[in-house]
Amino acid sequence: MSTSSLSSDSTQATESTLPSRAELRILAAGTLMPGFQGMVMPNWIATALKAGLGSVCIYGTNLSSPAQLATLMGQLRAVSSSVLLTLDEEGGDVTRLHYLTGSNQPGNAVLGRIDDPATTASSAAAIADELNSLGFNLNLAPDADVNSTAANPVIGVRSFGADASHVATHTAAWTTGLQGAGVAACAKHFPGHGDTATDSHLALPTIEVDLQTLRERELVPFGAAIAANVASIMTSHIMVPVLDAENPATFSPAILGGLLRDSLGFEGAIITDALDMAGASAQTGIEIAAVRALAAGADLLCLGSETTPERYEGILEAIVASVHNGQLAPSRLREAAARTAKLTRDYPPRPAAGAGSTPDQARITAAFELSDAARAWLADAAQPVLVQLETEANMAVGQVPWGARALDAASELTNVGPAAKIALIGRGLDPAHQIWGLADSLRAQGHRVIVVECGWPRGGADLVTFGASRSVSRALVGLLAPHIGGLRA
Repeated sequence: MSTSSLSSDSTQATESTLPSRAELRILAAGTLMPGFQGMVMPNWIATALKAGLGSVCIYGTNLSSPAQLATLMGQLRAVSSSVLLTLDEEGGDVTRLHYLTGSNQPGNAVLGRIDDPATTASSAAAIADELNSLGFNLNLAPDADVNSTAANPVIGVRSFGADASHVATHTAAWTTGLQGAGVAACAKHFPGHGDTATDSHLALPTIEVDLQTLRERELVPFGAAIAANVASIMTSHIMVPVLDAENPATFSPAILGGLLRDSLGFEGAIITDALDMAGASAQTGIEIAAVRALAAGADLLCLGSETTPERYEGILEAIVASVHNGQLAPSRLREAAARTAKLTRDYPPRPAAGAGSTPDQARITAAFELSDAARAWLADAAQPVLVQLETEANMAVGQVPWGARALDAASELTNVGPAAKIALIGRGLDPAHQIWGLADSLRAQGHRVIVVECGWPRGGADLVTFGASRSVSRALVGLLAPHIGGLRA
């Protein structure tokens, strides 16, 4: 049944045929995934869990140490043994488990360049094993976007690559690895966020693409994920006029019902990207956004990292009111809650089993892209100095340590000797980045200089790592400055 048909009875419902208010609140709660602020479980989350809350999402800002995270997860599991405990653990740059130090996995772009599906599956299984050890049973990954725009500010190295079939192969492998180890996967960001230069955390992007290109590029990895029995798919807050000229994907019955359900045959849970993002709720408020998403066909609503008890209650009441006023069909709400409940039943918490592995440093290093200038720099016997220039990360990444500085291997320019060779390390190196002018200045002073891009290449860099996780950063420092011993673990 398409989502567009699910609201057909909404205008026919009368007060006498509606579920009770208490039942509606339970159904509505079963479709919600709030985050919260702080390092301990708030009382309101405990109360919500006892009243039927479908999921809780943990963010990097909820962590102060591994021991604290384990305690927090224990608190949540003590209240509900089956609820979906969720996070964004893509491995690579986007990590929540390792938000304080950087991920021990290389991330999608590096895995895509290693190009061994078994390695990709093993990386995902290792992530699942860590999640199992803490009680998580839903992971909002993998990223299935085809990064066709090099300047994409929010996808980049989160993608397996720029070729649709290549991304599809690794999306399926990652999904199989994670779910085979017992954690539900969530392919994102449907119908594809790779061809945009706008971050949907900050605005509403539009993807101007024809239908044939969409089918041959954006949709291919999602088809592969569905074929791999992915448990859930996440919507994107983007406009795709060729599919729906009026509604962003998250709020589009044509995209969620007509395309994802009917055309692609997806039967799992549809999860929204965070509804507190500007691309979803800047114009309407999150309460209206929640109702619109459910009406369009979403099943589980991610509410964002700073959900308060007042906001949660407001969203809950807005959903109940939307059923009473005919905006949302009771059948649609029941279906959404049922799909979320099935996801919970299909992926109960389970103990860690030692699954998976991390690619070794040599394989990660082999995935780097080196120019002739970089090879000449490596062959130069001069003392290497690594200088890292900070670049503001997108909101999906957050404030995770990265690069040589994360390993205490970066120096300041004031400590550079006259004969030293210098590697300038940055990420997101667009033409306006300060790194280019600094490189020219240092070369004019007689230094041999290379520019290192720890993100998706946009042109001009001498060495590209395709990621900045802790494991990638360790491989980078090992390549550039092998004399540095005792790197922080």
